[in-house]
Amino acid sequence: MTWMVTGGAGFIGAHVVRAMLAGGQRVVVFDDLSTGSADKVPAGVPLVTGTVLDREALDAAISEHGVTGVVHVAAKKQVGESVERPLHYYKENVTGLEVLLESMVAAGVGRLVFSSSAAVYGMPDVDLVTETTPCAPMSPYGETKLIGEWLIHAAAKAHGLRAASLRYFNVAGAASPELADGGVFNLVPMVFERLEAGEAPRIFGDDYDTPDGTCVRDYIHVEDIASAHLAAARRLEEAEAGTDLTLNIGRGEGSSVREMVDRILKVTGNEGAAVEVSPRRAGDPARVIASAERIREELGWSARYGVDEMIESAWQGWRLRHP
Repeated sequence: MTWMVTGGAGFIGAHVVRAMLAGGQRVVVFDDLSTGSADKVPAGVPLVTGTVLDREALDAAISEHGVTGVVHVAAKKQVGESVERPLHYYKENVTGLEVLLESMVAAGVGRLVFSSSAAVYGMPDVDLVTETTPCAPMSPYGETKLIGEWLIHAAAKAHGLRAASLRYFNVAGAASPELADGGVFNLVPMVFERLEAGEAPRIFGDDYDTPDGTCVRDYIHVEDIASAHLAAARRLEEAEAGTDLTLNIGRGEGSSVREMVDRILKVTGNEGAAVEVSPRRAGDPARVIASAERIREELGWSARYGVDEMIESAWQGWRLRHP
């Protein structure tokens, strides 16, 4: 098979590409390079520059490279920005997926691994979030991911598509320093950036209904995210037409934002540094922790890395970019 990885030049997508290659898969990258970088695409892997809103570009890429499956990572993904720019997020994430599915169906490409998000759940009042927990997203970003899953469910039923929607929890870390997250929108690089500027790390809200008042999240190493995509792709290769999986990718363990900041300060040699508390961000739920039982049962997959390994690997990448 040949898998097209949309967004394969970005932070998560680049890790997925390498996991797929290491697993013996043929890969082509499709990316508009709005946040990704061509230098993250391994030598010998074709890179098609284009947007998933461009049907002609998708059709050409699928035809030229003999694509038989798609791993759809490309998306806009910032919760706060989605609140400010909902129309942009719906266009990129929902319309983009619709165009991609149209192109796949027309070309007879029957397998899709979709990068979804725990944001579809909103703020569930449960200890562990299972795939059957009711979805009530709190942001336009989460809404676009849930609608994306609905589109895929419908396509699987109508067209025999084999699909797996993978609901990421909070991603951190790097497989190698050069693949580290270049953005500063997630917690770990945000703290790095503040420390580099000589400023106190910022926590958004300390009045949540949690043990220390800060949000509790299930953090997952990006290498684990990538290996889950490979496992899903392999499962779909042998799956029956109409197979439609929805799976959490998490560790089943929660860490509060304050706990994470304290660990980051220790790893970076800034233990005991002051921390600044700012008002809550719109769309942030108090507590979201995954149940990872279903993905273990369906794919035989489980996370390998812990929080300290995520922070240490991300820190190595940050130092490479900011010596």
